[in-house]
Amino acid sequence: MNNIQQLRVELEKMYNQMGGESLEEGAANILKELQQSLNAVLDDLAQMFAKSLERKIATSVMELGNLLSAIKGGGQLNQPTNRNIVAAEADEVLTPLMDLLDGSLSLYAQSCEKTVLKRLLKELWRIVMTTMEKAVVLPPMSDKSDISKEAEKNLSPKQCAVLDVALDTIKQYFHAGGNGLKKTFLDKSPELQSLRYALSLYTQTTDTLIKTFVSSQTNQVQQNRHKFSAGAGGATSRSPGAPAVPEETDRWPDEEPPPDGKDGIESPTIAMAQSLPEAAAAKAKRQDAPTVEEGGVGEISIQVDLFTHPGTGEHKVTVKVVAANDIRWTAQSGMFRPFVEINLIGPHLADKRRKHATKSKSNNWSPKFNETFHFMIGNEESLDSYELHICVRDYCFARDDRLVGVAIIQLKDIVDQGSCACWLTLGKRCQMDETGWTIMRILSQRTNDEVAKEFVKLKSDIRSADPVPGAPGSQ
Repeated sequence: MNNIQQLRVELEKMYNQMGGESLEEGAANILKELQQSLNAVLDDLAQMFAKSLERKIATSVMELGNLLSAIKGGGQLNQPTNRNIVAAEADEVLTPLMDLLDGSLSLYAQSCEKTVLKRLLKELWRIVMTTMEKAVVLPPMSDKSDISKEAEKNLSPKQCAVLDVALDTIKQYFHAGGNGLKKTFLDKSPELQSLRYALSLYTQTTDTLIKTFVSSQTNQVQQNRHKFSAGAGGATSRSPGAPAVPEETDRWPDEEPPPDGKDGIESPTIAMAQSLPEAAAAKAKRQDAPTVEEGGVGEISIQVDLFTHPGTGEHKVTVKVVAANDIRWTAQSGMFRPFVEINLIGPHLADKRRKHATKSKSNNWSPKFNETFHFMIGNEESLDSYELHICVRDYCFARDDRLVGVAIIQLKDIVDQGSCACWLTLGKRCQMDETGWTIMRILSQRTNDEVAKEFVKLKSDIRSADPVPGAPGSQ
């Protein structure tokens, strides 16, 4: 790398000695192309050299994470005494990483040309930031089937504060009092911005996290990802005045919405008396293969109309559950009683009704429902921040109803046309990326928050395997 950098310097001197800007265009282009080639090779070598240190950096960052996870306590972190404690703990958790960087960078500073050293610093900075995000802030889930096992990977508010101070220390280290990387490069680097965003998730409110989930998790049931695109056959848009649901769609209802019911039986309340870790532990074991590969388990016909009150700005979402078709399900007890549960997901719903359910149908694998429900939303957020989480369940007396299939409608996909009527494929579960699973882990710890508990239960639910494949109505 030093030799190539010296070649670049000598080539620049040659260029100037041959006339510089006044040099003949053909000769100038040859020299410029050669300079660009040397520059590209130097970049490649810097990346290759930095990558050879990636394993050592990963080991040091894992040790940093272990020290960070051992930090306990809380309190008012903005008080002077607590700030001093946080700073001291930040220095302690940084010890493994700083020992590695000190030993390596002091050697490189003695051996490398200044330009080469800065290239190495840039590559090492990227590796350190990326590794910290993946290993400490957003570690991948080892078992997505049981979210309770991942609870210890969550960062407490104090641990977040310690890590935030540690990031400032690392940034100052790479700046090296002006002898290293520029502060503007460090502050604007996408790796640091991504890490700080990931860290900010831990301090956000439940409403903000759910809003982030809705905006980021756009492919939860993959078979339906094109249902609402412009011109897609799965969604039917209509002009104003031609609502899909004629009953009450053009009125702002003052009446109380009807209670959940299945054949006149009040919908069983979700078993919140059971602690979240226990509920999660009872889930069937998941495999994180895409839903599209798992195959659909039926389909459901839904009509949705959106209305915004011109005076208050509040929103009304009208949902008509028309029918289901070709439900693949084995009736273990000899009785299959499917019903449809509609859940509204989004921010600022703690004091709003978030769930409706149809009546159940007996032993019908293509039932017709034709039931209409209304959800009322305040004016704090636009409809883009909400989605409908639709579950087909098998009603079971005196125990939790079993999930048959799930579908998602994000309101941002239909807000422009204002309404839609479509058939949705039912998947076996929701798909999420690491951001989605991180939000789930964070919300799973908020055991006193009913909205958070309901959200985690819905999104982590999975259809259990059929015990009798090939039987009538089976998968």
